[in-house]
Amino acid sequence: MGIKIEREWTSRFESGSRRQRASGTYWAYQPCTLSDCAFALPKELSLRIANCETQIRDLLSDQKVLADLSGVNRFLLRSEAIASSQIEGVAPAARRVALAELNQLFGAKAKVSEEAELVARNLTTVKNATIELASAPEITWEAIESLEKALLDDENIGLRQVQNWVGGSSYNPLEAEYVPPIPESLPELCGDLVDYLNGASHSALVQAALVHAQFETIHPFVDGNGRIGRALIQTVLVRRGLTPSAVLPISQILSTWRERYSQALNDFRVEGECNSTEQQTAIVSWLIFFISVCEKAVELAQELGEQLLELRQGWEAQLEQYLAKQPRQKTLRHDSATAIILRGMSATPVMTVRSAAQIYGLSESSAKRALDMLCDAGILAVSGEGSTKGRKGSTDFFRNDDLLNLLTLNERRYASTQFNTQISKPNRSTPAPLSRPSEA
Repeated sequence: MGIKIEREWTSRFESGSRRQRASGTYWAYQPCTLSDCAFALPKELSLRIANCETQIRDLLSDQKVLADLSGVNRFLLRSEAIASSQIEGVAPAARRVALAELNQLFGAKAKVSEEAELVARNLTTVKNATIELASAPEITWEAIESLEKALLDDENIGLRQVQNWVGGSSYNPLEAEYVPPIPESLPELCGDLVDYLNGASHSALVQAALVHAQFETIHPFVDGNGRIGRALIQTVLVRRGLTPSAVLPISQILSTWRERYSQALNDFRVEGECNSTEQQTAIVSWLIFFISVCEKAVELAQELGEQLLELRQGWEAQLEQYLAKQPRQKTLRHDSATAIILRGMSATPVMTVRSAAQIYGLSESSAKRALDMLCDAGILAVSGEGSTKGRKGSTDFFRNDDLLNLLTLNERRYASTQFNTQISKPNRSTPAPLSRPSEA
């Protein structure tokens, strides 16, 4: 889907190993623009894409499932929020990230690591930046650079002015696995990408697939291309109305299937004239892989939704049993503070009285009574971060261990190439399991 341009590399090293001092010829890939891209989908692939989009809509048509998936997904996307290479590979547990969020948003005083604080801060930043990008009437390249700034927390953003490459030596591109376009061609390629991103020439999944592949092929920034490219997938799906937020674990699957993913991208970067047979084959090959990822994402989201529903039904049964034993209150009003907090539990697995009051629009006294009731019913536990001798106070942390455990087990599962940790262990850093039974 492009041509290779011959370039000369002159080493800047006058000393060091022969590999460091090497100069010579390399080939930079120049992709076709998406506006010039024309292709026909095989019937079978077209049906798979249509069925996958239908499955996504069906899954998210249940408002309770949607609310639960939207609530927990930010905890499963922590890797996207790690904006510093200094903490790559660090995976603070969901509980620690939730506590760090309470510190930052509500002035809580939980003791958490700097890594947890950083991840929590970036979760908020990235979420806000992605929402702003997805909701903009028209996406501009400047808006994508703003997302880059949010992800990297770096003022030195913008189109790269130097040649970058993937794989091979860190000193030169002579042995690189892939060499992106030369810097001089970036303005035209990025302008074309934005034009395609703002349009609707293809279905939402096809558009998301091509936007991501083209962005990763252009590799316009010095750093952060992978994370920004994955964020653009969710941006397309939200803008096209297929999903309301990042509720599908597409990024996690791409990370878990990283070898297949890398190969699929390399196959997309075929040499050949625009709209040639080679280009048609390359696009179809990439779309087949991307749709496979989306199909697996829907499957995992469905299973997580069922797990969350099962948890919720268990909480409701626990509360019902608790109320049945009380001398006065036997039922729970739909608009009571307890019912309101319980409905939003998936998004707030750790709370303080103050955070519950502000998030759910309650008085602190009502929030306190509701949290105490949920604690007494066995749904919440008082965390040691703020409690004194087990007494529930206004500065204590109330946590839902069932939910936190489920999040940890699913994060580990998503990092398994078989999506079952009993068959294959996680292939990236994940929090330690809270319990061993039924981890798959």
